[in-house]
Amino acid sequence: MKVLWICAHPEQRSLAGSLRAEGLRTLDALGHEHRVSDLYAMGWKAVVDADDFTGPSGPTRGRLFVGAEQERAYEQDELSADIRGEQEKISWADTLVFQFPLWWFGPPAILKGWFDRVLVQGYGFGLKGPGGRTPRYGDGGLAGKRALIVTSVGARESGFGPRGIHGQLDEVLFPLLHGTFWYTGMAALPPFVVYGADRLTREGYARSADALRERLRTLDTTAPLPFRHENGGAYDAELVLRPQFAPGRSGVGVHR
Repeated sequence: MKVLWICAHPEQRSLAGSLRAEGLRTLDALGHEHRVSDLYAMGWKAVVDADDFTGPSGPTRGRLFVGAEQERAYEQDELSADIRGEQEKISWADTLVFQFPLWWFGPPAILKGWFDRVLVQGYGFGLKGPGGRTPRYGDGGLAGKRALIVTSVGARESGFGPRGIHGQLDEVLFPLLHGTFWYTGMAALPPFVVYGADRLTREGYARSADALRERLRTLDTTAPLPFRHENGGAYDAELVLRPQFAPGRSGVGVHR
């Protein structure tokens, strides 16, 4: 496999840093190729602005329409060099690993900025399919790739269970798993989570490292989350799930 490991943690000596090192050693031992995007070490710019569009024809100095400008700059090879570099890594990889601590129920801002700036219109989404159909939700610009979240949370696992006060974790991560990965066509794998990260003992770390090694050993065979394809017949013309699917239910769980 070719694995792109995107990490978003400001401290190399953290739990995240140790798990990343363990993960990369495991990939090496398994004979997989890998590249790394360490966003903090790279000094990654987290905000979209006119400087993302660097070519001679853009950006226009009037009102900035971000989506349209992204698509124009992508098609004319006028995105900034850092964005083009990350897109080249994505094109090279068949599996993307996103490692981050869960802050305020989502990834750090620097990783959100990576999604905003790299998965531009015309590349990650907004493509034109047959008959003018927009391919997305299992059929997007990154279809054929797999995506894994590796995250750590301070709370205990019970708090993220089906009745936990924090909400069930796969639903907390739904915006990434479904709204980013699946939307762009990537098959979302079940997340790898280390709970109680702030209280992790040496023994707890050893167990977590063992579990991560096992997840990486099965990275290419683990079944992805069974999200429904937008164009698989389950949704009507208004993109609403048809009543015969998950009858009587609502919420994000109906899309699996």
